[in-house]
Amino acid sequence: MATLLIAAGAFIGYIIAYHTYGKWLSQKIFNVDADAEVPSKQLRDDIDFVPTKKEVIFGHHFTSIAGTGPIVGPAIAVFWGWLPALLWVLFGSIFVGAVHDFGALIVSLRNRGQTVGEVAGRLIAPRTRILFLLILLLALTVVLAIFGLVIAIIFSLYPETVIPVWITMPIAIVIGLMVYKQNAELLIPSLVALVIVYASIYMGAYYWPINIATLFGIPDMGPFPNAVILWTFVLLAYCAVASVMPVWLLLQPRDFINSHQLVLALGLLLIGALVAGATGKADLVGSAPAVATNIPADAPPIWPFLFITIACGACSGFHCLVSSGTSSKQVESEMDAQYVGYGAMLLEGGLAVIVILACCAGVGMGDFTRVGEGAAYSYQPTLATGTDTQLAGLAAWETRYDASKGWGAFGLKDKIGAFIHGGANFLGAIGIPMKLGISIIAVLVASFAATTLDTATRLQRYVIQELAATVHIKPLTNKYAATGLAVALGGMVAMMPASATAGPGSGGLILWPLFGATNQLLAGLAFMVIVFYLRRRNKPIIFALVPMIVMLIMPAWAMLWNMFNGETGWFFNPEKQHLFLFGVAVIGLQVWMMIEGLLVWSKSKGHLEEQLPELSTIRPAVATTSAGGSN
Repeated sequence: MATLLIAAGAFIGYIIAYHTYGKWLSQKIFNVDADAEVPSKQLRDDIDFVPTKKEVIFGHHFTSIAGTGPIVGPAIAVFWGWLPALLWVLFGSIFVGAVHDFGALIVSLRNRGQTVGEVAGRLIAPRTRILFLLILLLALTVVLAIFGLVIAIIFSLYPETVIPVWITMPIAIVIGLMVYKQNAELLIPSLVALVIVYASIYMGAYYWPINIATLFGIPDMGPFPNAVILWTFVLLAYCAVASVMPVWLLLQPRDFINSHQLVLALGLLLIGALVAGATGKADLVGSAPAVATNIPADAPPIWPFLFITIACGACSGFHCLVSSGTSSKQVESEMDAQYVGYGAMLLEGGLAVIVILACCAGVGMGDFTRVGEGAAYSYQPTLATGTDTQLAGLAAWETRYDASKGWGAFGLKDKIGAFIHGGANFLGAIGIPMKLGISIIAVLVASFAATTLDTATRLQRYVIQELAATVHIKPLTNKYAATGLAVALGGMVAMMPASATAGPGSGGLILWPLFGATNQLLAGLAFMVIVFYLRRRNKPIIFALVPMIVMLIMPAWAMLWNMFNGETGWFFNPEKQHLFLFGVAVIGLQVWMMIEGLLVWSKSKGHLEEQLPELSTIRPAVATTSAGGSN
């Protein structure tokens, strides 16, 4: 019954929050204006700046912010028990994450689509612009490396996901051309595409799982299979092309198609959870501890690491880059900002709630093991030791989350597998076969990660171009050169060896501990920009100031713990000195930016920042039809 009540209560709570707190922010704090001119119309170029229907931009925004973060983070955090994770997701997404995303979107909309890093230079102090952009450069480099490897690993572990994920690309291009060139409506073609995608999921599951290494006759060797390395390079090459294409040609229609696919999968998961909870098949209380007492000996403390482990789903600094980097360049009316910025974050919180339930109650419904290779593979019930009974309940959860193996031994396969198998059990409650259910959930994970990856590449291109213009490196202001550098940096980090004897790709995940803290520090700094924006306009700030303080203290605390924690700290480990130096750089940039903010705090209240110069009266000639079929 707890599974049913939490699943239903969370989504009802999010709907109430959207129409109350979200509406208050929109109308009373940010005063959205239907007549305000937005960047997509001010600077329209039909490449990056494209006026877009709110349903389409919501699809882009949601699929871009909801990568593997709201899946992997909660899947790890339930080690501490499902209750702390659930509370942080519910209250964090409503009062922290959604405020952060919405605020960053509004600030960018009113500053010609500039990123929060660029706006910081006028709202706080000129030097903060460089500081912010450097933090973004470091964070996005790790994002590109990690997400490239994550998707490659998913393709390697679940080859049935390959066709469904890649088939959306050519379909999206066809739909983009139909909508933009022929002024066709987007909804019907995207629904047809959704049917094709789900047909491909079935075909991938039962007939065409693709192993790229086997396809090209390359044997898997070493700690990281060659399939993972090959997929990483293919994905980065795709991102290099996709990130410079006009947003209407691939990004918008692909994300719109993916949003249908992802929302449908989430709907199936929610219905499955409700049915499983109502019928007693899913028992949250009996499947996992609310507050765990038996946690890995090497696990970090829940304070502050809960707030770092669960980022996406509660609050994530990466979201401010999407809000101010791509979404603000496509929103066609300020009235759409609450729907896109606040609403998408609440839906991501809903995803994180489902992940928590799947990793606990779903896993407790019974575990399965993959058997066989190629199209002949199947999923067989995992039997309890010494019995012919399927492993289920608390025993199944404790086998998945075996504290004796240690925190670090809980690898990516385990994190993703807990959600995929638990989620497939929910789908099984509504009659979907296990093999197909696992394929649906695995495609959900891969699709989220893929949309985030190429959006991150486009964002990194913007950051490199802004930095290059600031320090006068003219070649890198070119979008192709900036994209090439972005992909090259991501690829270099992804292929880092773990040691002198390890192969390429084996050490690409070593920077992940840094990303969590850096990402959340970025959220704190974005909140600082939002607070200064409001303070200069004599607006209430306490609702943003408190989250700002939390998101500055918790990540810094976590970073310092990683750096100096006894014998395991990066400072004391010769093999992790590079992590220590990276941590010093990030903490140093944060402290510097906070000092810059304190220096201008007293004289900022009621004093508007320097305004942007007037736009040129000469604008490029472009088509008059908005992406998404609006006129």
